[in-house]
Amino acid sequence: MTRTPVTVAPDVPFKVVVAVLAEHGVTAVPVVDAERRLLGIVSEADLMVKESLRPGPDTAPGGLYLRPGERWKGRGETAAAVMSSPVFTARPEMAVPEAARVMERHHVKRLPVLDDDGRLVGIVSRADLLRVFLRDDEAIAAEILQGVFIDALWADPAMVHVDVRDGVVTLGGRLQRRSIIAVAVRLCEAVDGVVAVHAHLEWAHDDTGLGAGVSEGPGSAHATGSRATRRR
Repeated sequence: MTRTPVTVAPDVPFKVVVAVLAEHGVTAVPVVDAERRLLGIVSEADLMVKESLRPGPDTAPGGLYLRPGERWKGRGETAAAVMSSPVFTARPEMAVPEAARVMERHHVKRLPVLDDDGRLVGIVSRADLLRVFLRDDEAIAAEILQGVFIDALWADPAMVHVDVRDGVVTLGGRLQRRSIIAVAVRLCEAVDGVVAVHAHLEWAHDDTGLGAGVSEGPGSAHATGSRATRRR
């Protein structure tokens, strides 16, 4: 997240809000009170309502395509008068996938981040969430080997091969139990920066009951995402 977001007070004039967006190269700005408690957020879309209400060259009335309840923003003169409120927010400890789901579910481009007292401590945008995919392949591979296979699954690292190229993870080697394969894939998918996971793993014991009557013995699986199928 951006830890020191640009903000405006509720009584800041309309034109000053426009100037703040232009000066800092942002598309929205949180509106906060004197104690940095979030009141709302003003985006370019909020500001454009005023422009859309202006009559056209043919003197036709503006704002014909505005949604119900938006016309009042066109008469606003301050940040408080044109801001959107209430606002969907995030907590500092919110995981990146969760923040992404909130944005997608509510069709918003950014989430103000509030502390336990409701004060603004940052703002996270779509661009911030996409930065995880700039993570170095070697760092991703190291986290998967240590965090997933050694710490979480207690697997022998000498029996597992992790290859990461452009965020795409390919797993090879051998695990003790077949049921661990799907778990490993899901855990790898949760690692920041992972684009996709392809598993080509063998197992020593089939504990899933899917082996056509064979409960033990070496086997192999090919998995993409969280799906695994036995290869014969």
